[in-house]
Amino acid sequence: MGGICGWTSCNTEVTESRSLLEDMTKPIMQYDSRPVQMLFGKKSALAVNGHPDNVHTFQGQGIIIGILGNIRLTNNQSDQHSQSHNKAQFFLENWLNIGEKAFANLLGEFTLCIIDENKNQCTLAVDRMGTRSLTCQASGTQLIFSTSLDAIIRHPQAKPQIDAQSLFNYVYFHMIPSPGTIYKNQHRLLPGEYLTFKNNEIITDYYWKPSFEESNTRSFEDLKAELHTLLRSSIRDAIGNESAGAFLSGGTDSSTIAGVLGEVTGKPAATYSIGFDATGYDEMEYARIAARHFATKHHEYYVTPDDVVTAVPEIAAVFDQPFGNASAIPAFFCARMAKADGITRLLGGDGGDELFGGNERYAKQYLFSLYSHLPAFLREKILEPWTKSVSGKQLVPPFRKIYRFVEQAAIPMPARMNTYNLLLRHGITSVFTSEFLATVNTTLPDVLNDQTYHQVNAKSLINKMLAYDWKFTLADNDLPKVVNACELAQIDVAFPLISDEMVFFSTQLRPDYKVKETRLRYFFKEALKDFLPKEIIVKQKHGFGLPFGVWLQKHPQLRALAADSLTDLKARNMIRSDFIDTLLDQHLQEHAGYHGAMIWILMMLEQWHKLRKTQL
Repeated sequence: MGGICGWTSCNTEVTESRSLLEDMTKPIMQYDSRPVQMLFGKKSALAVNGHPDNVHTFQGQGIIIGILGNIRLTNNQSDQHSQSHNKAQFFLENWLNIGEKAFANLLGEFTLCIIDENKNQCTLAVDRMGTRSLTCQASGTQLIFSTSLDAIIRHPQAKPQIDAQSLFNYVYFHMIPSPGTIYKNQHRLLPGEYLTFKNNEIITDYYWKPSFEESNTRSFEDLKAELHTLLRSSIRDAIGNESAGAFLSGGTDSSTIAGVLGEVTGKPAATYSIGFDATGYDEMEYARIAARHFATKHHEYYVTPDDVVTAVPEIAAVFDQPFGNASAIPAFFCARMAKADGITRLLGGDGGDELFGGNERYAKQYLFSLYSHLPAFLREKILEPWTKSVSGKQLVPPFRKIYRFVEQAAIPMPARMNTYNLLLRHGITSVFTSEFLATVNTTLPDVLNDQTYHQVNAKSLINKMLAYDWKFTLADNDLPKVVNACELAQIDVAFPLISDEMVFFSTQLRPDYKVKETRLRYFFKEALKDFLPKEIIVKQKHGFGLPFGVWLQKHPQLRALAADSLTDLKARNMIRSDFIDTLLDQHLQEHAGYHGAMIWILMMLEQWHKLRKTQL
């Protein structure tokens, strides 16, 4: 929770300064030294006042350091003296000795800025998984930066302009993938990236990229013991000095965290679950199984359609750019329940699937990958020409399945993972107006997908997909979802399953320990089968999915909210009016869950626009 925000002009000598620490007691925390300014904005007031251990600052030798986050340093000396010494000061000493290499010695989740008055230089960085966002804009001699786009656009030099390309990317991805943002010329740092602003120029580089060891020969028992040790240490670090509770969906990750949380604290873990009164969406029974198994202090709340109507504007407001993951709603109500119970930090299980191979598409893509082992002649001269010469709908069931398999398996990765993309299924020209499409590059999402997938230092299919998901699923989607939902509820959140140590451990596992043929999370589940309830080990993954489409058909106020939002969206001349009408009147009745997702995405886009009174 919280933000770091500032602007700096690095080509003039600093003439005045005062202590950052002195200013951190103010509601709007600001460091002023002309012309260098660093502002801890409104969002960070909660973080600083509620969690002072999260803010680390130091000023000395002409350098100003500001670090926001739950950080540790690999330097043992800093750990030993962390109670009496400033971690930012230790980082500065490291920085002066080895420069940018010092980032690799910083562990935990963080956003960071370094203003070097000696070199007229500003440096920004984010943690390895991009847990919290940091965005910047160069404006002449100034660098404006913040964890909040809403803070940046208040700066007189920002002059925000909505980026049409980002709007297209939003509908494609259901969020705006970094490094892009909703505004032109404002860029978000990628996971493990640092940025240097000097001589009015921005230069970016990585201090860390994932690297996979795919031929590890360590024994299963040795790895199992290390996993248990890492779970305890990561959760202990995530708790810090806070009163901690845990999200509990009843899945493998949240159940594991709930159990280990009780172990390391020596008392029943406080757990929080969300349910839905909708067939096929409610997983409360699995959460109850985990709660009974670990004897947690369990709390439940059933989200209703009325709750959604009330929460939609609040959710649209807390995200500083359009965001289309509907699970932000249950995450918010879960966090609000914990806040009311006196919990100050929630532990989320996000990242476990992406580290250890738990998403269904990993098994599906393994099956498709078997196609490449067929002789090239059979694939290229017989099977693929056959799929192009016939209609799959006219084939009898056995051949129809073969047709569909070959049709998808022949698509190269990573494009094959997007064959179920909502926008592509509807058709780009069917969704967007021709005037809007003339202003965007419709192939850019493919370029972003390819760049992310192919730059991974891995040979195996599963590790390439995992690293791809660390960027698109975690840093761009799931982490912002939970972070912002918790910020709305005014509670802090931590993600122990993506600690630096846990990430490194996962990169050392053999590929078949993650997905063994079609067995997902093979190692993780085998290593914890004596710890977790059997029902949790064998269950299918669902999470806190919102039954929005189903409720939309039955709840008048929710349908009115959606219809009014999409009607107003028509006036922006971005989405075709006939598509919106067909979506609401026909498609929703055909498949509420599937087409309801597109309605949600477009509704949240219009809600975001309304709250900021912005137009293309």
